[in-house]
Amino acid sequence: MVRGHLAGVGAARSIVCRPHPGGRVRSLTPGEVREQRCPGDESLPRVLDGGMKHERSRASSGSPYENTVGFSRALRHGRHVAVSGTAPIWPDGHVVLDATAQARRCWEIALAALAELGGRPEDVVRTRHYLTSVDDVEAVSGVHGEYFGSIRPASTIVIVSGLVDPRWKVEVELDAFVED
Repeated sequence: MVRGHLAGVGAARSIVCRPHPGGRVRSLTPGEVREQRCPGDESLPRVLDGGMKHERSRASSGSPYENTVGFSRALRHGRHVAVSGTAPIWPDGHVVLDATAQARRCWEIALAALAELGGRPEDVVRTRHYLTSVDDVEAVSGVHGEYFGSIRPASTIVIVSGLVDPRWKVEVELDAFVED
């Protein structure tokens, strides 16, 4: 892979391109066209930099840990939205012990945070599942398919030794790129 750097007015961005015979990635100078594709690879998304400031906005879950730990349920920076690890907690604080119900609750919370920051499920490009048992993979994967079957983001399932609350069987995260 070829690593390149695009420099715009007041901002810099890195891009990654696949090697292309005779192609190369170069720096943009201020005032140049701010749209570029990787040479020879039209399948990668465009990199846009209109010299605008990338404002940060946050969605809160109301968790008392947000201030003490220093995190947000979700953060939007420019077009990118990252949703933090999301656990299966109902509004009254209870946890259902069924893995399928937990997965549905996690995605409900995560997608609500995404929506609060202007995103939709179709904007999701990556999901992550953290499971405490390999026995729950099929149930949790099925729920993921209900939400993302036609969207098909990049996705990872990791089996972990435990989560913060021992009742939790699953925790999820997502990343999205929201159209302006």
